[in-house]
Amino acid sequence: MITERARTPTTLRIASRVGASLLGSYGFVWGLVTLGTALGVAAGMPFEEAQTLAFLIAFLVFLACFCWAFTARSVLLVWLVFAAGAAAMSVVGWLTSRAMI
Repeated sequence: MITERARTPTTLRIASRVGASLLGSYGFVWGLVTLGTALGVAAGMPFEEAQTLAFLIAFLVFLACFCWAFTARSVLLVWLVFAAGAAAMSVVGWLTSRAMI
């Protein structure tokens, strides 16, 4: 049987969710902007327009990621998705920009 104390979130769990919602979402969106800007320029858009479009999309994605960090069942899964997504999108965006040079 689960006691009331076991269901109460600890300070560490709350801090981890807050960190994931702010830092993890920021990293994820940073990778998204990098990838979106690189793909926009590769598609023929001017750099400023591609970056603006990526920022507009990133605002909505950040909001969704922020909310998901608090509603997900596992905070470890949230951290893994944010870290892997940020790393993958940043690397692909960087490689795309390097291929255009």
